[in-house]
Amino acid sequence: MKYIEFDANRKFDMTLLGRITIDFNPVDYYMTLAESTTFKKYLGGSPANIAVGLSRLGKKCGFFARVSDDRFGDFVTEYFEKEGIDTSRIRRCEHGEKLGLTFTEILSETSSNILMYRNQIADLQLRVDDIDEEYIKQSKALLISGTALAASPSREAALKALFLAKKTNTPIIFDIDYRPYNWVSKEDMGIYYAFVAKHADVILGSREEYDLTEQLIEPGRTDPQTADYWHKQGAKIVVIKHGKEGSTAYTCDGQNFTIKPFPIKMLKGFGGGDGYASAFLYGLLEGWEVIDSLEFGSASASLLVASHSCADDMPSVDKVKNYIADCKQKYGEMIARA
Repeated sequence: MKYIEFDANRKFDMTLLGRITIDFNPVDYYMTLAESTTFKKYLGGSPANIAVGLSRLGKKCGFFARVSDDRFGDFVTEYFEKEGIDTSRIRRCEHGEKLGLTFTEILSETSSNILMYRNQIADLQLRVDDIDEEYIKQSKALLISGTALAASPSREAALKALFLAKKTNTPIIFDIDYRPYNWVSKEDMGIYYAFVAKHADVILGSREEYDLTEQLIEPGRTDPQTADYWHKQGAKIVVIKHGKEGSTAYTCDGQNFTIKPFPIKMLKGFGGGDGYASAFLYGLLEGWEVIDSLEFGSASASLLVASHSCADDMPSVDKVKNYIADCKQKYGEMIARA
Protein backbone atom coordinates (compact mmCIF):
# COMPACT_ATOMS: atom_id res chain seq x y z
CA MET A 1 0.00 0.00 0.00
CA LYS A 2 1.22 3.52 -0.85
CA TYR A 3 0.96 5.82 2.15
CA ILE A 4 2.35 8.94 0.47
CA GLU A 5 1.66 10.34 -2.97
CA PHE A 6 4.64 11.96 -4.66
CA ASP A 7 3.97 14.34 -7.56
CA ALA A 8 5.64 12.69 -10.55
CA ASN A 9 5.74 15.98 -12.47
CA ARG A 10 8.20 17.65 -10.10
CA LYS A 11 11.84 18.11 -11.09
CA PHE A 12 13.54 16.93 -7.90
CA ASP A 13 12.81 13.62 -6.23
CA MET A 14 13.81 15.19 -2.92
CA THR A 15 15.19 18.46 -1.62
CA LEU A 16 17.16 18.23 1.60
CA LEU A 17 17.93 20.93 4.15
CA GLY A 18 20.75 20.85 6.66
CA ARG A 19 24.41 20.45 7.22
CA ILE A 20 27.22 19.75 4.82
CA THR A 21 30.49 19.05 6.61
CA ILE A 22 33.79 17.24 6.17
CA ASP A 23 34.72 13.94 7.76
CA PHE A 24 38.27 12.85 8.52
CA ASN A 25 38.30 9.07 9.03
CA PRO A 26 41.48 7.39 10.30
CA VAL A 27 43.39 5.17 7.93
CA ASP A 28 45.25 3.64 10.88
CA TYR A 29 42.02 2.62 12.59
CA TYR A 30 41.55 0.56 15.76
CA MET A 31 43.61 3.22 17.49
CA THR A 32 42.60 6.20 19.59
CA LEU A 33 42.57 9.68 18.07
CA ALA A 34 45.68 10.39 20.07
CA GLU A 35 47.44 7.44 18.42
CA SER A 36 46.12 7.88 14.85
CA THR A 37 48.35 9.84 12.50
CA THR A 38 46.72 9.54 9.07
CA PHE A 39 43.18 10.48 8.05
CA LYS A 40 41.24 10.43 4.79
CA LYS A 41 38.97 13.36 3.89
CA TYR A 42 35.33 12.77 2.88
CA LEU A 43 32.16 14.74 2.42
CA GLY A 44 30.12 14.50 5.64
CA GLY A 45 26.94 15.61 7.38
CA SER A 46 23.87 13.40 7.61
CA PRO A 47 21.59 15.20 5.10
CA ALA A 48 24.53 15.58 2.69
CA ASN A 49 25.25 11.84 2.94
CA ILE A 50 21.58 11.02 2.38
CA ALA A 51 21.52 13.23 -0.71
CA VAL A 52 24.56 11.42 -2.11
CA GLY A 53 22.94 8.08 -1.26
CA LEU A 54 19.75 8.99 -3.12
CA SER A 55 21.77 10.27 -6.07
CA ARG A 56 23.75 7.02 -6.28
CA LEU A 57 20.39 5.22 -6.34
CA GLY A 58 19.32 7.27 -9.35
CA LYS A 59 17.29 10.04 -7.71
CA LYS A 60 17.62 13.75 -8.47
CA CYS A 61 18.18 15.85 -5.36
CA GLY A 62 18.12 19.54 -4.53
CA PHE A 63 19.65 21.06 -1.40
CA PHE A 64 19.34 24.13 0.82
CA ALA A 65 22.60 24.89 2.63
CA ARG A 66 25.31 27.37 3.52
CA VAL A 67 28.96 26.38 3.13
CA SER A 68 32.26 28.13 3.79
CA ASP A 69 33.70 30.51 1.24
CA ASP A 70 37.04 28.71 0.94
CA ARG A 71 38.67 25.61 -0.54
CA PHE A 72 36.62 23.27 1.64
CA GLY A 73 33.49 25.01 0.38
CA ASP A 74 34.79 24.36 -3.15
CA PHE A 75 35.36 20.71 -2.27
CA VAL A 76 31.85 19.96 -1.03
CA THR A 77 30.11 21.95 -3.78
CA GLU A 78 32.13 20.28 -6.51
CA TYR A 79 31.49 16.89 -4.88
CA PHE A 80 27.74 17.49 -5.08
CA GLU A 81 28.00 18.58 -8.70
CA LYS A 82 29.89 15.40 -9.61
CA GLU A 83 27.13 13.37 -7.94
CA GLY A 84 24.44 15.17 -9.93
CA ILE A 85 23.01 17.05 -6.93
CA ASP A 86 21.72 20.53 -7.72
CA THR A 87 23.83 23.23 -6.04
CA SER A 88 21.86 26.33 -7.08
CA ARG A 89 20.59 26.81 -3.50
CA ILE A 90 23.93 26.11 -1.81
CA ARG A 91 25.31 29.51 -0.89
CA ARG A 92 28.60 30.73 0.54
CA CYS A 93 28.93 32.26 3.99
CA GLU A 94 29.78 35.94 4.08
CA HIS A 95 31.47 36.45 7.45
CA GLY A 96 34.16 33.79 7.59
CA GLU A 97 32.09 30.92 9.03
CA LYS A 98 33.65 27.51 8.38
CA LEU A 99 32.45 24.03 7.53
CA GLY A 100 32.17 21.62 10.41
CA LEU A 101 35.02 19.16 10.75
CA THR A 102 34.48 15.68 12.15
CA PHE A 103 37.40 13.51 13.22
CA THR A 104 36.29 9.93 13.77
CA GLU A 105 37.83 7.36 16.07
CA ILE A 106 37.42 3.71 15.05
CA LEU A 107 38.43 1.71 18.12
CA SER A 108 36.87 -1.61 17.09
CA GLU A 109 34.14 -3.02 14.88
CA THR A 110 31.52 -1.92 17.38
CA SER A 111 33.13 1.02 19.18
CA SER A 112 33.52 4.37 17.42
CA ASN A 113 33.63 7.98 18.60
CA ILE A 114 33.58 11.36 16.93
CA LEU A 115 35.23 14.68 17.69
CA MET A 116 33.40 17.69 16.23
CA TYR A 117 34.68 21.18 15.51
CA ARG A 118 31.61 23.41 15.12
CA ASN A 119 32.40 26.92 16.36
CA GLN A 120 31.19 29.70 14.02
CA ILE A 121 29.73 26.97 11.87
CA ALA A 122 28.68 27.46 8.26
CA ASP A 123 25.63 25.19 8.09
CA LEU A 124 23.76 27.08 10.83
CA GLN A 125 24.06 30.31 8.80
CA LEU A 126 21.30 29.24 6.41
CA ARG A 127 18.89 32.18 6.26
CA VAL A 128 15.18 32.68 5.71
CA ASP A 129 15.83 34.47 2.43
CA ASP A 130 17.81 31.43 1.19
CA ILE A 131 14.55 29.45 1.07
CA ASP A 132 12.20 30.00 -1.86
CA GLU A 133 8.80 28.57 -2.61
CA GLU A 134 9.44 27.83 -6.27
CA TYR A 135 12.31 25.46 -5.48
CA ILE A 136 10.18 23.52 -3.00
CA LYS A 137 7.34 23.38 -5.56
CA GLN A 138 9.77 21.57 -7.85
CA SER A 139 10.43 18.88 -5.22
CA LYS A 140 8.51 15.64 -4.67
CA ALA A 141 9.50 15.74 -0.98
CA LEU A 142 11.40 17.88 1.51
CA LEU A 143 13.77 16.40 4.10
CA ILE A 144 14.55 18.47 7.19
CA SER A 145 17.45 17.36 9.36
CA GLY A 146 17.00 18.01 13.07
CA THR A 147 20.42 19.59 13.50
CA ALA A 148 19.29 22.50 11.29
CA LEU A 149 16.93 23.49 14.12
CA ALA A 150 19.72 23.94 16.68
CA ALA A 151 20.26 27.69 16.27
CA SER A 152 19.27 30.80 14.37
CA PRO A 153 19.19 31.71 11.54
CA SER A 154 19.12 28.09 10.31
CA ARG A 155 16.19 27.28 12.62
CA GLU A 156 13.95 29.91 11.05
CA ALA A 157 15.07 28.89 7.55
CA ALA A 158 14.07 25.30 8.26
CA LEU A 159 10.69 26.38 9.61
CA LYS A 160 10.06 28.55 6.55
CA ALA A 161 10.82 25.54 4.35
CA LEU A 162 8.38 23.48 6.42
CA PHE A 163 5.60 26.08 6.02
CA LEU A 164 6.21 26.33 2.27
CA ALA A 165 6.17 22.55 1.94
CA LYS A 166 2.78 22.45 3.66
CA LYS A 167 1.54 25.27 1.41
CA THR A 168 2.66 23.47 -1.77
CA ASN A 169 1.49 19.98 -0.72
CA THR A 170 5.07 18.73 -0.59
CA PRO A 171 5.50 15.69 1.70
CA ILE A 172 7.84 16.36 4.63
CA ILE A 173 10.45 13.89 5.86
CA PHE A 174 11.83 14.63 9.33
CA ASP A 175 15.12 12.95 10.13
CA ILE A 176 15.42 13.69 13.86
CA ASP A 177 19.21 13.45 13.61
CA TYR A 178 20.11 13.98 17.26
CA ARG A 179 23.45 15.69 17.78
CA PRO A 180 23.98 17.45 21.12
CA TYR A 181 26.34 20.09 19.76
CA ASN A 182 25.06 23.64 19.19
CA TRP A 183 21.90 23.10 21.24
CA VAL A 184 21.45 25.30 24.30
CA SER A 185 19.54 22.58 26.17
CA LYS A 186 17.64 19.34 25.68
CA GLU A 187 14.41 21.19 26.41
CA ASP A 188 15.05 23.54 23.48
CA MET A 189 15.69 20.49 21.37
CA GLY A 190 12.42 18.88 22.45
CA ILE A 191 10.41 21.98 21.59
CA TYR A 192 11.62 22.29 18.01
CA TYR A 193 11.80 18.56 17.30
CA ALA A 194 8.20 18.13 18.42
CA PHE A 195 7.03 21.09 16.35
CA VAL A 196 8.54 19.77 13.12
CA ALA A 197 7.51 16.17 13.84
CA LYS A 198 3.91 17.35 14.21
CA HIS A 199 3.96 18.49 10.57
CA ALA A 200 5.92 15.57 9.09
CA ASP A 201 4.58 12.82 6.84
CA VAL A 202 7.51 10.50 7.59
CA ILE A 203 9.57 10.58 10.79
CA LEU A 204 12.88 8.72 11.11
CA GLY A 205 14.65 8.32 14.44
CA SER A 206 16.11 6.09 17.11
CA ARG A 207 14.33 5.35 20.37
CA GLU A 208 16.60 7.88 22.08
CA GLU A 209 15.69 10.52 19.50
CA TYR A 210 11.97 9.98 19.99
CA ASP A 211 12.46 10.20 23.76
CA LEU A 212 14.07 13.62 23.28
CA THR A 213 11.31 14.69 20.91
CA GLU A 214 8.61 13.66 23.39
CA GLN A 215 10.27 14.82 26.62
CA LEU A 216 7.86 17.74 27.11
CA ILE A 217 4.80 15.81 25.89
CA GLU A 218 4.81 12.45 27.64
CA PRO A 219 8.13 10.86 28.62
CA GLY A 220 8.57 7.10 28.76
CA ARG A 221 6.39 6.00 25.88
CA THR A 222 6.67 2.58 24.27
CA ASP A 223 7.26 2.33 20.53
CA PRO A 224 3.56 1.64 19.73
CA GLN A 225 2.51 4.58 21.92
CA THR A 226 5.00 6.84 20.15
CA ALA A 227 3.79 5.76 16.73
CA ASP A 228 0.14 6.17 17.68
CA TYR A 229 0.74 9.72 18.94
CA TRP A 230 2.53 10.90 15.81
CA HIS A 231 -0.01 9.23 13.55
CA LYS A 232 -2.69 11.25 15.31
CA GLN A 233 -0.67 14.38 14.53
CA GLY A 234 -0.67 13.48 10.84
CA ALA A 235 2.38 11.29 10.20
CA LYS A 236 1.84 8.51 7.66
CA ILE A 237 4.95 6.48 8.56
CA VAL A 238 6.91 6.47 11.82
CA VAL A 239 10.22 4.60 11.75
CA ILE A 240 11.81 3.73 15.12
CA LYS A 241 15.35 2.33 15.05
CA HIS A 242 16.97 0.15 17.72
CA GLY A 243 20.48 -0.31 16.32
CA LYS A 244 21.55 -3.96 16.29
CA GLU A 245 18.05 -5.01 17.32
CA GLY A 246 16.63 -3.72 14.05
CA SER A 247 13.94 -1.19 13.23
CA THR A 248 10.17 -1.00 12.85
CA ALA A 249 8.01 1.14 10.59
CA TYR A 250 4.55 1.92 11.94
CA THR A 251 1.98 2.99 9.36
CA CYS A 252 -1.08 5.16 9.85
CA ASP A 253 -3.46 2.27 9.14
CA GLY A 254 -2.31 0.44 12.28
CA GLN A 255 0.21 -1.91 10.69
CA ASN A 256 3.85 -2.35 11.64
CA PHE A 257 6.78 -3.90 9.82
CA THR A 258 10.05 -4.97 11.45
CA ILE A 259 13.45 -5.56 9.90
CA LYS A 260 16.70 -6.84 11.38
CA PRO A 261 20.23 -5.82 10.34
CA PHE A 262 21.79 -7.89 7.58
CA PRO A 263 24.82 -9.92 8.68
CA ILE A 264 28.15 -8.37 7.71
CA LYS A 265 31.65 -7.92 9.13
CA MET A 266 31.63 -4.37 10.46
CA LEU A 267 34.52 -1.95 10.13
CA LYS A 268 32.99 0.92 12.11
CA GLY A 269 29.97 1.82 14.18
CA PHE A 270 28.79 4.93 12.28
CA GLY A 271 27.47 5.80 8.83
CA GLY A 272 24.81 3.10 8.67
CA GLY A 273 21.96 5.45 9.53
CA ASP A 274 22.49 7.64 6.47
CA GLY A 275 22.68 4.61 4.18
CA TYR A 276 19.50 3.31 5.80
CA ALA A 277 17.65 6.60 5.32
CA SER A 278 18.62 7.10 1.69
CA ALA A 279 17.72 3.54 0.68
CA PHE A 280 14.46 3.47 2.67
CA LEU A 281 13.36 6.78 1.15
CA TYR A 282 14.33 5.50 -2.29
CA GLY A 283 11.92 2.62 -1.78
CA LEU A 284 9.12 4.99 -0.79
CA LEU A 285 9.77 7.18 -3.83
CA GLU A 286 9.64 4.08 -6.01
CA GLY A 287 6.24 3.15 -4.55
CA TRP A 288 7.48 -0.06 -2.92
CA GLU A 289 5.76 -1.77 -0.03
CA VAL A 290 7.02 -0.54 3.33
CA ILE A 291 8.64 -3.87 4.25
CA ASP A 292 10.61 -3.88 1.00
CA SER A 293 11.77 -0.32 1.61
CA LEU A 294 12.87 -1.32 5.12
CA GLU A 295 14.77 -4.31 3.77
CA PHE A 296 16.54 -2.13 1.21
CA GLY A 297 17.42 0.40 3.92
CA SER A 298 18.73 -2.25 6.29
CA ALA A 299 20.92 -3.78 3.59
CA SER A 300 22.38 -0.41 2.65
CA ALA A 301 23.11 0.32 6.31
CA SER A 302 25.06 -2.91 6.63
CA LEU A 303 27.12 -2.10 3.55
CA LEU A 304 27.97 1.31 5.00
CA VAL A 305 29.19 0.07 8.40
CA ALA A 306 31.48 -2.30 6.52
CA SER A 307 32.97 0.60 4.51
CA HIS A 308 35.58 3.19 5.45
CA SER A 309 33.55 6.23 4.45
CA CYS A 310 29.90 7.16 4.28
CA ALA A 311 29.32 9.38 1.23
CA ASP A 312 32.06 7.84 -0.92
CA ASP A 313 30.77 4.31 -0.32
CA MET A 314 27.05 4.89 -0.87
CA PRO A 315 25.93 1.90 -2.96
CA SER A 316 24.09 1.63 -6.26
CA VAL A 317 20.72 -0.09 -6.62
CA ASP A 318 22.35 -3.16 -8.11
CA LYS A 319 24.90 -3.42 -5.31
CA VAL A 320 22.19 -3.36 -2.64
CA LYS A 321 19.98 -5.83 -4.50
CA ASN A 322 22.88 -8.21 -5.12
CA TYR A 323 23.88 -8.04 -1.46
CA ILE A 324 20.32 -8.86 -0.37
CA ALA A 325 20.20 -11.78 -2.79
CA ASP A 326 23.57 -13.11 -1.59
CA CYS A 327 22.50 -12.90 2.06
CA LYS A 328 19.25 -14.71 1.38
CA GLN A 329 21.07 -17.43 -0.51
CA LYS A 330 23.44 -17.93 2.43
CA TYR A 331 21.10 -17.43 5.38
CA GLY A 332 17.56 -17.92 4.13
CA GLU A 333 14.79 -15.82 2.63
CA MET A 334 13.66 -14.18 5.86
CA ILE A 335 17.12 -13.40 7.22
CA ALA A 336 16.40 -9.73 7.91
CA ARG A 337 12.67 -9.92 8.57
CA ALA A 338 11.43 -10.38 12.10
